[in-house]
Amino acid sequence: MIKKLFVKLSTTIILMLIYCISVAAIVDTVLTFSPSMNKNIKAVVIKPDSYKNGNKFPVVYLLHGYSGNYADWITNVPQITRYADEYNMVIVCPDGNFSSWYFDSPVDSAWRYETYISTELVQWIDNHFNSVNDKKGRAITGLSMGGHGALYIAIKHQDIFGACGSTSGGVDLRPFPLNWDISKRLGSYAAFNERWDANSVINLTHLLTPNSLSIIIDCGTNDFFYKVNCTLHEKLLLNNIPHDFISRPGEHNWIYWTNSIKYQLLFMNNFFTSADKKQ
Repeated sequence: MIKKLFVKLSTTIILMLIYCISVAAIVDTVLTFSPSMNKNIKAVVIKPDSYKNGNKFPVVYLLHGYSGNYADWITNVPQITRYADEYNMVIVCPDGNFSSWYFDSPVDSAWRYETYISTELVQWIDNHFNSVNDKKGRAITGLSMGGHGALYIAIKHQDIFGACGSTSGGVDLRPFPLNWDISKRLGSYAAFNERWDANSVINLTHLLTPNSLSIIIDCGTNDFFYKVNCTLHEKLLLNNIPHDFISRPGEHNWIYWTNSIKYQLLFMNNFFTSADKKQ
């Protein structure tokens, strides 16, 4: 009896392993090109197992934080491959350099990451992968610096992205004039405060109209960015801009982001599914 049970369990485990091997997202590292910066830039591209069927797939652009790189998400949260499979979406993790903050620097023309992400990378992905070439099939989110970048780029390029998110995002740069190389990208706050105003997400809400962009924001209550995220949430409420705002216990770390990304990608999937039904 025990021997038969062991054989049965062993067979089940083997079948499960075969299934996991045969049905799994494909992770590639690609070399993209930025004409505006005249250089090659790496990105991780995660394709769902269903990609081999030849359909067009929605794409989520997933941005890393300050001091990170294109491999941060797949290294620290490898289960995002499972979400790509579950939601039948392509996930693109581009390199935003050490401290780009994902805008075009007025200080150094060699740092043009708003142009790269919003235009050059999107076009490159659409030319090389079976992607939905429409804002209804494009979303962008990220953590910390990448959370700022995702909202900043999506709000300024609502013709490109239909949904955006931020987890632990630096949505207002001005309270942090000496941190994270922001002054290297914008100049000092004391001398160029208007640049800091113009490039902070919290000052871009006037570009939004109700339902022009699907938005999800979350931040841990013990995060140093929590206050500015709450202020952004309140401003969106005041301006009648629909959005999801999630506040839960947590700090500025991968424990929080690993949990957060599940809800961010679920939100993006709901947006894609809803957009499909409206077509």
